[in-house]
Amino acid sequence: MQLETKIYQKENNLKIGKLLKASAKDFFASHFLAKQLATRDIKSQYRQSYLGIIWAFITPISSAFVWIFLNSTGTVNLSDTGVPYPVFVFSGTLIWSIITESINSPTSNTNAARGIMTKINFPKEALILTGIYKLLFNSSIKIGLLVVLIFAFGIGFHWSLLLFPFAILAAILFGTTIGLFITPISLIYNDIAKIISMGLSLLMYITPVVYAIPKSGLMKTIMELNPFTSLILTARDLALGTSPAYLGYFCWVFAISTSLFFIGLLFYRTSIPIIVERLSA
Repeated sequence: MQLETKIYQKENNLKIGKLLKASAKDFFASHFLAKQLATRDIKSQYRQSYLGIIWAFITPISSAFVWIFLNSTGTVNLSDTGVPYPVFVFSGTLIWSIITESINSPTSNTNAARGIMTKINFPKEALILTGIYKLLFNSSIKIGLLVVLIFAFGIGFHWSLLLFPFAILAAILFGTTIGLFITPISLIYNDIAKIISMGLSLLMYITPVVYAIPKSGLMKTIMELNPFTSLILTARDLALGTSPAYLGYFCWVFAISTSLFFIGLLFYRTSIPIIVERLSA
């Protein structure tokens, strides 16, 4: 009996290993299709909008403006951030918007392609890569504005600024990984997307997006344990030329995200076709 169990487990592990390999292979092999889909979506997105590419700036700028106004009027007293507050708050809201967009990207791209998936057989991983390409395009625009602010407020160039895009890639990987596990459930229950949106809004206030980590207290402990904190602070520190205080935690989050990303791809690959078929029946 034990021998049969071991053989079954070994065969099962081999099957999972083959599926993981196939999923990773299809993800990287779908580059051309994903690029075409991303180009189509980006052109369509801005062609049908009067303000066009300006919408890429509106979310982080509007969020930053609210906190800059509250801080400047004394409505909210915030601790010293060590850098000009407009740059601090804009960089935080920018990175936060990238993370939230990457979490929602797998669900939105899968929903948009639901009709195609029932008619055409193609690697479903292409939809994930499409979302990443669109995120990279939108993020590059926001990063360009952040660089302008960095020079406008006298912070200037630091060599660590060259590493900032890599921190953004890690943030996109982290968010996309979460999105991969959420997407199948979100397609079945629409309430999940609303819960995620509400949860992210609340989570922002226990993440040092618009204010620094307190020097003591319960909130300090919560923020330091929050994995989002390492992504926000490390990316911001690299952009502003300060020493990354949470670089070690950031590396751990990046390493775990990389491993879970491919597991999430496998989960997405096996579940999405079944769910889409049932929803279309």
